[in-house]
Parts: sequence; structure tokens; C-alpha cells
Amino acid sequence: MKRKFHLWMMIMGIILLASALAALCAGQFHVPAGDVISILAGKGSSIRNAETTIRMVRIPRIVLTILAGAGLSAAGAAFQSLFANPLATPDTLGTANGASFGAAFGILLGLPAFGVQFLALGMGVLAVLLVLFLTRAVPGIRSTSLIMVILAGMVISSMFSALVSLVKYVADPNDVLPVITFWLMGSFSGTTMKSLTIGIPLIVAGLLILFLMRYRMDALSLSEDEARSLGINLPLTRGLIIFAASAITASVVALCGVIGWVGLLIPHIVRMIFGNSNARVVPGSMLTGAIFMLLTDTVARCASAAEIPVSILTAVIGAPVFILLLRKTGGIQA
Repeated sequence: MKRKFHLWMMIMGIILLASALAALCAGQFHVPAGDVISILAGKGSSIRNAETTIRMVRIPRIVLTILAGAGLSAAGAAFQSLFANPLATPDTLGTANGASFGAAFGILLGLPAFGVQFLALGMGVLAVLLVLFLTRAVPGIRSTSLIMVILAGMVISSMFSALVSLVKYVADPNDVLPVITFWLMGSFSGTTMKSLTIGIPLIVAGLLILFLMRYRMDALSLSEDEARSLGINLPLTRGLIIFAASAITASVVALCGVIGWVGLLIPHIVRMIFGNSNARVVPGSMLTGAIFMLLTDTVARCASAAEIPVSILTAVIGAPVFILLLRKTGGIQA
């Protein structure tokens, strides 16, 4: 199994590089592969505006799609393991709805793109802090109770969802509302080098934490006494996983809107191939999710003259694939 996993990772790494090169070439403004390689090597291109398009538009977008796909997939795998729930998603704690409210409110206020992203990130973090506060504030409930964390996440998620609806209700239907609606659908179209500086540090930090914690995730189902006998600090492990997965989710939503199905679907596909060990599921989900998101976004911007919101494609692809997984497995095991 270990050899098979390493071979899979090598193959998927090659596919990711090939997909990234194809994404750099593809678009309404096609750039040949030879010119793309020449631009990346610093030799420029004879095609007018090709270098600007590649360096300033497509490279930032591709970097974000890869990190977003890897991050959402890893966050989904982590939460499914943490909560022992095969239907857990990166938004289990209300992070995505919190960030969505921040972005919608920022657009309503007329903030620039940087301000909208910063406010979205802040609200996503606030949602998680409110969940953690609720789990500690309710008398008689231990702060480590995972059921209480899930319930608190549902409450906070519903609250921020209502606030998003309120913002949409008061927004100008001819000017502001279409912008909010399009943003909530999820798109990488507004990615710039400047916007990447907001979210990339948290996404990378979250991915690094989840990767380093992957061996300990298998012990999350143990009781605290059993985990302690193995030398594992279970509350600290759970806290780090919640922080990492929530930071990734808030950052991705702040940069490109709400993108569903990735964090739910990809970990299950990887589990079907390599089993339930998080030592393989987490890195496998990162790489597979990055490829899935990159290919989906490439199709979204090339399928028609008007770019298709990427969340529509992830839902169109994710729903039938998930049904096939259910039929094949007879019920997915986390």
C-alpha cells in the first residue's frame, strides 16, 4: 500500500504540473506552450501582451486555485476525521458563512477589493471564535465536547447566513446586489498578486499544520485517557486541527467566494483508493483537490465567453460523482 501511495503521489504530481502548464496556455487569449515556457524562463515572448497575461493574470489565479483546492480538501478530510462524520465539510463551524457575510457587507459598504477580502477573512475567523466561545459558555458542557462544537457551528452558520440574506435584501438591486450574488457563487477571476498576500499565509500555514498532524488524526476517535497513554494531547490536537482547517476555509472564501463539494467529495475519493489512514488521506486529498480545482477553474473560464462561476461546476460534477460513490460503497465510511 505504501509503494502504491508513493507511486500515486508521483503520478498526481506530474498531472498537476501538466495541468498548470495547460491552464497557463488556455483561455480566450491563447498562448502557445513554447511561449509560456519561454516567459517562465525569463526570456519573454514575441506575442504582444502574452507576458503580462501570464505573469499578472494567470499565474496568481493558478496559484490560488491550487492552494484553494488543496486547502479545502485537506480541511474536509480533517473535519471528517475530527467529528467522525463522513458528511463534515470545511464549513462545519460556520466559517464560510461568516466570511460570506463579511464580503457581502464589505461590498455593500463600497469597500475596495482589498478591504472586502480583509473583512471577509476577519468575519470568518470571528465565526470560529464565536463557536469556541459558545462551547465554553454553556454551563455543564465540556469545551472538548465535539457534539457541542458541531451544534454551535450550526447555530453560528445559520446566524451569519441570515445576515447575508439581510445584506442582500437592503442592497441596491441594480448595482450592488448582482456583485454580491456573483461573488457568493465563487470565482477566481479577481485574483491578483496583491490579493494573494492576504490569504496565502494562512492557507499555507493551515496546510502545513494539517500535514504535520496527519499521523495524530487517527487517534482522534480515542478517549482522552487512551490518547494520553500514547503520549497525545487530545485537546491540543483537536484545537490545532480546528484552527488550521478554519483558517484555510476563511482565507479561501475571503479570496474567491464560496466553493462547495470539494471538501466533501475529494477526501472520500482518496479514502476509496487508500483506505482510512489519515497519513495517506490528508496528503492525497491535498494533491487530488489541487488538480480537481485547477481543472474545474480552467473549464470555467474557457467553456464560454462569459466565465462560469466555479461553484456551479463543482456542484454539477460533485453531486453525481458523490451519488456514484454511495452506490459503489453502499454508504461511505469516514
